[in-house]
Amino acid sequence: MLLKTDIKMMKLLGLMLGLSTLATSAVASAHPLECSDSSQASKATSTLCSVPLAEFRKNLASQYLTAYLITDAPLSIIQDTHQLWLNRLQQCKTLDCYKQQFDVRLDDLNIFISLNQSLTQHYLKFEQGQIAKQPVHLKIHQLSKDRIKIEGIAYRSPKNRIDTQTIPFLAYTTPEAKTEITDNENDCKYEFHYTKAILSVKTQQKGCERFSGVYRLYD
Repeated sequence: MLLKTDIKMMKLLGLMLGLSTLATSAVASAHPLECSDSSQASKATSTLCSVPLAEFRKNLASQYLTAYLITDAPLSIIQDTHQLWLNRLQQCKTLDCYKQQFDVRLDDLNIFISLNQSLTQHYLKFEQGQIAKQPVHLKIHQLSKDRIKIEGIAYRSPKNRIDTQTIPFLAYTTPEAKTEITDNENDCKYEFHYTKAILSVKTQQKGCERFSGVYRLYD
């Protein structure tokens, strides 16, 4: 017959083994770049995996793993925004462009690490069942029971000047008025319609269409 101390020890060993397996799985899932097989690599991947970007890759791997392990945001939003970032990298033609985009991704990951995401809803724009080719990321923060902050970013080509690579979105509202939204950054008015995991954004203003469309909630 096992003693109580033996049973407790077995439970502890089982818990440690489970945590070790979980950590190993997380590390395997949180691998941001694959540079092991360079023989079949595209030109963009060859540049991405080149020696001049080694330190950038190292910093990215560390930041990505940290975000993956400690963020309280849905892990799927980290994974999907990372794939979108990799897609944008394919448009880079110069080493400076790659370095610039590494800095952008590090800043994005730092937000997942440093800010409380438990009261934030993340939305990505979808078109025909897929993430939009021109990506848009909206975040709806519940600042308090009476105040909501909506911020977003629409991504453009990384070959643009740094100040024109993205279009920002910023609005403040209340739970009672969260369907009528004014973007303070661009003075655009939108109608937000929420249906379970779907957000529909509409506007009648010309020049404001970039943020209109259908978004999927990540939870």
